[in-house]
Amino acid sequence: MHKSLICIGCPRGCRLEIEMEGEAITVTGNSCPRGEAYAKQEMTNPRRVVTAVVHTTSSELPWLPVKTSAPFPKAAIAPLLNRLYKMTVKPPISCGDTVLENIDDTGINVIATESCPN
Repeated sequence: MHKSLICIGCPRGCRLEIEMEGEAITVTGNSCPRGEAYAKQEMTNPRRVVTAVVHTTSSELPWLPVKTSAPFPKAAIAPLLNRLYKMTVKPPISCGDTVLENIDDTGINVIATESCPN
């Protein structure tokens, strides 16, 4: 299998060419080791930082912006978003507070990216 990607590991944005035969992955076009690591992860277990909003009981801030504390498995993003959009949190909440802990035993949390005092 052949795939072309633009690396997001650093500001260079290298054009990566990836060949995958069985479990062997060959990466070319990268200028640093981060490009190879990024390409291999994209081919085997793609992940993304998820951003969303959750409902609050506050009239001041009815929707609280949140994000995952680390990149989350791409295949599990849709179920996570469904879960987040059904949640309601109660203030006070500070920026950085955990809103949902250890999602599906991944060790990844959902954290507030804004404060909601009341």
